[in-house]
Amino acid sequence: MELRSHTVTRGVERAPNRSLFYAMGYTEEELSRPLIGVVSAYSEIVPGHIHLDKIAEAVKAGVRMAGGTPVLIPSIGVCDGIAMGHSGMKYSLASRELIADSVETMTMAHCFDGLVLVPNCDKIVPGMIMAAARLDIPAVMCSGGPMLAGVEGGDEISLSKLFEAVGARKVNAITDADLNRIEHNACPGCGSCAGMYTANSMNCLAEAIGIALPGNGTIPAVMAARVQLAKHAGMRVMELVEKNITARKILTPAAFKNALASDMALGCSTNSVLHLLAIAHEANVSLDLSVISSVSAVTPNLCHLAPAGPTHIQDLDAAGGIPAVMAELARGGFIDTSVMTATGKTLGENIAGVTNRNPNVIRPIENPYSSTGGIAVLWGNIAKEGCVVKRSAVADEMLVHSGPARVFDSEDSAIAAIYAGTIVSGDVVVIRYEGPKGGPGMREMLNPTSALAGMGLDRSVALITDGRFSGASRGASIGHVCPEAAAGGEIGLVAEGDTILIDIPSGKINVLVSDEEFAKRRQAQVMPKPTITSGWLARYARGVDGANVGAVMK
Repeated sequence: MELRSHTVTRGVERAPNRSLFYAMGYTEEELSRPLIGVVSAYSEIVPGHIHLDKIAEAVKAGVRMAGGTPVLIPSIGVCDGIAMGHSGMKYSLASRELIADSVETMTMAHCFDGLVLVPNCDKIVPGMIMAAARLDIPAVMCSGGPMLAGVEGGDEISLSKLFEAVGARKVNAITDADLNRIEHNACPGCGSCAGMYTANSMNCLAEAIGIALPGNGTIPAVMAARVQLAKHAGMRVMELVEKNITARKILTPAAFKNALASDMALGCSTNSVLHLLAIAHEANVSLDLSVISSVSAVTPNLCHLAPAGPTHIQDLDAAGGIPAVMAELARGGFIDTSVMTATGKTLGENIAGVTNRNPNVIRPIENPYSSTGGIAVLWGNIAKEGCVVKRSAVADEMLVHSGPARVFDSEDSAIAAIYAGTIVSGDVVVIRYEGPKGGPGMREMLNPTSALAGMGLDRSVALITDGRFSGASRGASIGHVCPEAAAGGEIGLVAEGDTILIDIPSGKINVLVSDEEFAKRRQAQVMPKPTITSGWLARYARGVDGANVGAVMK
């Protein structure tokens, strides 16, 4: 079988190339086998990545057991929690493009025959999958697994509770001692933060779309089963190489529909919309907000994991994990079980005999939380190209809401107003110039949403932004408003006190301002000066496209 790696390992003319492998200690026997890039995002700055050295070693063992030669290469990764609430968050989404580009660079430069991708957290997972889709070579993703939930007062807690506790402390609902206790208990160890936040959303959807093995999204980081999964990922990539099952043979239009259905059933982070759009772009699969809206309209929501409910990823794993969710969806005819997966088998073969072991964590298809999906897409005169909301984390009384706009041109000014107590029940907080271009980098806004929740305002105050929200956000948090303000979007024309109408069940969001009035305001509009004018983030701002197409680089 002719392999990509033969370009650098075979023939008289490749003697210099081989000599460089020998310089690193590789043997002739190793160079006679397929070369598998093991892309590890291990670092000492991300809780979800602090143990990836062990996961990558297990992957390498699996590759060797199956007759391949593993080659470890690194990847960067931003910890969104540590980057949250300051200018560092501007780099998080943008880093997704750096990750995809660097995986492409290392793979093409060194002629790997296949890849095992070892990420865990927010932008690293989609960045690596984007690279696999772009390269279209055999690839398996193997994440580091979710963190266990912490325990406080006998209840499971995770990072979202801590962010909300900050808001509670600001209004003296808890003491310094209470906050300190939660701070030390919320994140008990390694892994991606324990709720259905963005990292776990994407790890679950990687499994649902077929690029990762069953268990990838839910087996806790600390379990032996996680190491075993990593070894199997190394073995499976060798089978994919042998059968020439490349990434795009898995990342098909039907597979994306399966991922979207799973997204809606699980109640994933709204960031999953950005990332699925971006992965589809790299896979040359047609996907847009209208398709996502149509899937949401008919797919039931089966899970209320934190922050939407009290359960965490470890509970989902115990209930049967993503195979159990997909088995429920298959019973209702919501997914295509004929698609190929990274196991080398079809989805139907993967979920054969799987049962739902806890209907309190995964509701049966006959008894969903709602008949529509966990994410809703809205359109209106403030979002002509769409916006998204995590419907499953919105209180019933906020599904339809109207109120006066409280307008801020940055997250920082909005959070200052919230902490100062100037936001009151009924308000609609508008945060703009925080989109992909305007931010730049489309910051997550967990601090404002958590402050409102901690102050008890999440059931009476809505928040709208051309930025985005963490998967840990809850409430009527409507993000990805397109066009963004920096691109001339109408959100930039909203004035303090304008009435905004939100109707999530109907998919509508409008401000009670006429087109004529908008035209007058546009003539008088003065755009803020860019906040970043140097470095690679300035280049990103010039080249990034809108959130409605995944914030991909043009």
